Amino acid sequence: MAVRDLLLRGDLGLTPSEEKIVRQILAEFPAAALGTVSGLARKSGVSDPTVVRLVAKLGYDSFAAFQAAVLAEIEARLHSPLQMLESRRGQSERGDAFSDYISSAAFALSRSGEGTPAQSFERACRMLAETKGRIHVIGGRFSRNIALILAGYLAHLRPGVVALPPLSAQEFDLLADIGRNDVIVAFDYRRYQLDVMSFVRDGVAAGARLILFTDQWLSPLEDSADVALVSQTEVNSPFDTLVPALAQVEAIVTRMLDIMGEGAASRMERIEELRDRRQITLNQSSGAAGTGSPLPEDRSL
Repeated sequence: MAVRDLLLRGDLGLTPSEEKIVRQILAEFPAAALGTVSGLARKSGVSDPTVVRLVAKLGYDSFAAFQAAVLAEIEARLHSPLQMLESRRGQSERGDAFSDYISSAAFALSRSGEGTPAQSFERACRMLAETKGRIHVIGGRFSRNIALILAGYLAHLRPGVVALPPLSAQEFDLLADIGRNDVIVAFDYRRYQLDVMSFVRDGVAAGARLILFTDQWLSPLEDSADVALVSQTEVNSPFDTLVPALAQVEAIVTRMLDIMGEGAASRMERIEELRDRRQITLNQSSGAAGTGSPLPEDRSL
């Protein structure tokens, strides 16, 4: 099994500290795996023995054996057509800006999927589905839009969801009520936003658990996170992409529906009844804009 695939397995029983190492390796693969034990431990914010224990859990006799496997994988990849294809992504001879961008976004999405450990994903889903307290969702200048999408989905599945607007003194007052039963979901990508980090750190200090969505360079909040979901954000654009983050959000909601079962379904039904009663949206039996044409299947949350 390839080293990357091994790191992504969901049955390894990783501790939170070991998950930090896995995130670091996947975010900077293969460079992060080719330094020293101490260097990897320092970057991951863990101890040297934790790195050694992770390597043993992965099935390697030593860190040197783990590195040898990584090097063998690199060598095989360098001799494959796939490597040549990847090196030419975004270099369209036709100058097709749209196709170039879509290709680069698709590549970022694929890399993000490859870099998300199954155990981290499952832990995030269960925290959101099972927490007894409130869920506070917060984001930065652009990532706030993804945060609002997640909050909108979550509000359909469970009560107690708070979507935070741009922070003011009034929003910081909410910290007075945050405690150990609560979860904060933070979207924090470069350039990491100081007010978001301040709010989140105060919430964690009050006992809340943190689910962090961040980029491959890792927000400073990563050290405080119970779970961090990393996405690759570089594309053929002066702006970083949020496409992988949106995919992560939609995947989480899909998995939460499985975890929550009838509880989520019943809540969604009640919300739809309220909307139908007030004729907020066209329903399945209504014609489309008065034409009598059937509407497509409604799968919205």
